[in-house]
Amino acid sequence: MAPIRLKRVYAPPSPDDGMRVLADRLWPRGLRKDTARIDLWAKDIAPSAKLRQWFGHDPARWAEFRKRYRAELAANEEAVAALREEMAKAKRSTLLFGAKDEEHNNAVVLRETLERS
Repeated sequence: MAPIRLKRVYAPPSPDDGMRVLADRLWPRGLRKDTARIDLWAKDIAPSAKLRQWFGHDPARWAEFRKRYRAELAANEEAVAALREEMAKAKRSTLLFGAKDEEHNNAVVLRETLERS
């Protein structure tokens, strides 16, 4: 599998993005579906509502969030494998996220999980 890129969903789409996968459970506020150019919305493997609300994008909770989200992904092994397989078909792929914090968000953890064989 080619390296997976990360990008804020609000950044303009680019041909370099390849397959664009939205990694959030909720559709990003103010973003029109017809202009987002999302190839796949992976809402089923995004963090649970409970985990997302608990985390609240608080960097102080990052380590615990990563641990809890990895556990959720491990429990959803089939969906993760299906996403990995789908993304492997593309020459390039980009996980999109809505969070303002580009270092502490679920797409970072999801990429780590997908890139592990």
